[in-house]
Amino acid sequence: MVFRQRNSQRFEMDMSSAEVKRASMAQPQNTPPVEPNGSEILVRSLQAEGVKYLWGYPGGAVLYIYDALYKQDSIQHVLVRHEQAAVHAADGYARATGDVGVALVTSGPGVTNAITGIATAYMDSIPMVIITGQVPTPAIGLDAFQECDTVGITRPIVKHNFLVKDVRDLAVTLKKAFHIARTGRPGPVVVDIPKDVSMAKTPFVYPTHIEMRSYNPVRKGHAGQIRKAVQLLMTAKRPYIYTGGGVILGNASAELRELVNLLGYPCTNTLMGLGAFPASDPRFLGMLGMHGTYEANMTMQNCDVLLAVGARFDDRVIGNPKHFGSVERKIIHVDIDPSSISKRVRVDIPIVGDVKDVLQELIAQIKEGQARPDAQALASWWGQINTWRGRECLKYKTSPDVIKPQAVVEALWNMTKDRDTYITSDVGQHQMWAAQYYRFDEPRRWINSGGLGTMGVGLPYAMGIKLAKPESDVFCITGEGSIQMCIQELSTCQQYNTPVKIVSLNNRYLGMVRQWQELDYGKRYSHSYMDALPNFVKLAEAYGHVGLLVEKPEDVEPALREAMKLKDRTVFLDVRTDPSENVWPMVQAGKGISEMLLGSEDL
Repeated sequence: MVFRQRNSQRFEMDMSSAEVKRASMAQPQNTPPVEPNGSEILVRSLQAEGVKYLWGYPGGAVLYIYDALYKQDSIQHVLVRHEQAAVHAADGYARATGDVGVALVTSGPGVTNAITGIATAYMDSIPMVIITGQVPTPAIGLDAFQECDTVGITRPIVKHNFLVKDVRDLAVTLKKAFHIARTGRPGPVVVDIPKDVSMAKTPFVYPTHIEMRSYNPVRKGHAGQIRKAVQLLMTAKRPYIYTGGGVILGNASAELRELVNLLGYPCTNTLMGLGAFPASDPRFLGMLGMHGTYEANMTMQNCDVLLAVGARFDDRVIGNPKHFGSVERKIIHVDIDPSSISKRVRVDIPIVGDVKDVLQELIAQIKEGQARPDAQALASWWGQINTWRGRECLKYKTSPDVIKPQAVVEALWNMTKDRDTYITSDVGQHQMWAAQYYRFDEPRRWINSGGLGTMGVGLPYAMGIKLAKPESDVFCITGEGSIQMCIQELSTCQQYNTPVKIVSLNNRYLGMVRQWQELDYGKRYSHSYMDALPNFVKLAEAYGHVGLLVEKPEDVEPALREAMKLKDRTVFLDVRTDPSENVWPMVQAGKGISEMLLGSEDL
């Protein structure tokens, strides 16, 4: 060893200075350290997972991580203006693409600001990994500056969380986090990294695969249960296929469409499942539930065999469980999560498994078998359904003097239905009108907060989608109340060139609150009127965007066309709509899904 070193030194001395310079330049100048620190391990792990975008906001506990991000260029970090928006944007990205969304926040208030976004993703089963900074491990539990119990705070609203106390555990923990987030019933996973772990060094080895003894979600449905389901479906006289967000998350839309084509049975989607089956197909009865169509709800209540796929019979879908249970029917329930089966409604044939795999097996058994649906009974059933359809429950009164919000959504649908368009929404009346009147034919095009009902998600969702789908049209349908909850993200849109179109149905009220107060609280409109609203046009312009004020019905379509022409600009349309308009149909709290109000005349 010494001999080789000495010979090498003598050889270098014999070289000319120019040769020495050339030899030194040939050596790699930016070779990574043999032992990277925790922050570099984090970045390399994200790269190994194929992460392209990271939404976040820096702070003291994550500065080493931000330093590591500065040294690479394969992951684009998006600096939001509030940590809640970081999680929402990553959430929107995940919903539109099916990939795991990733967000990064600092300790203390960074974590607490992110809580709403984490809970939103958890309620809708969205695959996400949220990296949180933490105070150094010796300071944990000592009320250090910007310390909070991240694991404790997030435990009820995550699929799982980790506190990494040793840098040697960091890479494998991140592998576990991504695996848990995207498999089984998806959900958000939090990885809490103390500052000293982010700076400690260790060799980097990222696992190629992971096995967790305590976590092994079932994929294949039980063949015997599927066989029973086929037999029951073939004997049905009044069948119905009810699907939820699980079909979207499980990428099973093609299988659902094949099944409906094979059987000819009526189909409905929940709010979260819209687009899984084409709204333009005559066998689609529309959304069901609290603001679902008359025909969808009546069919749900009167069917004799119900196939539920990736849905959870929640309160906004079936209304009062006792009313729902008053009609005898056989229920087949397919879901990846065993805890969702028979949780609110007792089912007859439970099938635990990945919905895509289960539907494929279901279709295969139907094709292989000899039994076929009862054509005569099915024709009679469709006759009854078409009678319910004849009520035209989504019909509304137009006006030459005031803009009807339903008409705005219909105009947008007519202009974009043949384009690759993504629609986000916030929460409230505008959300329901978007779900009712924008007829989604493809999955992952309708992005909204279903389970938690989070106001403020629409704009961050749109930002996340626009980065993932830069060639697509991205519209945010919102209200003047919701948009103000994350309106600072207009600044992010400007910095990162995400030209989304914002359609604010401005009725000067917290519309859904006002509607409930009108119907259930004697028209006592307690703090639901939005006073002192900003000039949204000037506000949009102040952020560097285009603002358009729309006050007349005849101006709606021209304004939408103008917004679509401005492909490279974020456009804010302040559309002044009828403040008295309500969402119909409506099932009031405590009522059954067939006890619908179809309009003010039913009050």
